[in-house]
Amino acid sequence: MTLELSSPSTLLVLLLVLQPLLQILTLPRHFSISRIARLFCNLPFFATILSYEDLPNKMSLKPLTVYYAGPGPNPPKVGIILEELSIPYEIKMVGYGDLKQKPYTDLNPNGRAPVLQDPNTGYKIWETGAIIEYLIDQYDIEKRLTYASGLKKYELKQWLFFQVSGQGPYWGQAAWFNLFHAEKLPSAQKRYVDEIHRVVGVLDGVLGQSENGWLVGDKITYADLAFITWHVVLAGIFSPPEFKDQWDITKYPHYKKWVETMLERPAVKKVLEEQQRLVAESS
Repeated sequence: MTLELSSPSTLLVLLLVLQPLLQILTLPRHFSISRIARLFCNLPFFATILSYEDLPNKMSLKPLTVYYAGPGPNPPKVGIILEELSIPYEIKMVGYGDLKQKPYTDLNPNGRAPVLQDPNTGYKIWETGAIIEYLIDQYDIEKRLTYASGLKKYELKQWLFFQVSGQGPYWGQAAWFNLFHAEKLPSAQKRYVDEIHRVVGVLDGVLGQSENGWLVGDKITYADLAFITWHVVLAGIFSPPEFKDQWDITKYPHYKKWVETMLERPAVKKVLEEQQRLVAESS
């Protein structure tokens, strides 16, 4: 039997066969056989004849290391992504007093947490947003928390950048001036509390226009998950008596449903509970 290369059906078969081969050629070297097998099984042509669960797990990744410090909301952002992608990892707690001195500053000259060390690539990276992008690019081959191509990829970056430049810094300053600053500065407190409401208002408005209740597309992504740990600290930010009546989540119904849905995810629950346990043990 001869194949007519000009035949549409022949070209389709060739495309279906070559697609996974081309994808594998672009995978990082550290990917295990099990992960490559999972990639095959998620492709339309092979999904009809293969089941990933039936394939042996011949190799596994070495655990990644994430450095935490206290109850801060940034390290668990990384933990949640690792859990959602089923990447093995271990947590190392660093005392606040050790963040600004060696040997920790050899890992992060900025002296903050988190830091990620990946023994599979020999790579070290800090800054939460950069870590999240690294994990997605290196390990989310199944596109659980991202999209394969198209403009949605840039929308995801847009929301991640909004989180790291808008939500995190402003909410962090609100926490500082409401809870820790030695002198009460009402103008500074109002400034950052107002920013919390502004950021939540932006999110609530966009989510209200979303058909699926997520920031981008029809599924949860890393862009959504990046926001959840800072939401958790809102209770503390508004805990001083003079601020107790300044936060009512029911005024933001779409935001409320969004965060409540994320807080029910097993990965989110596990990471937040683990952080609480580690903080209690280290105190």
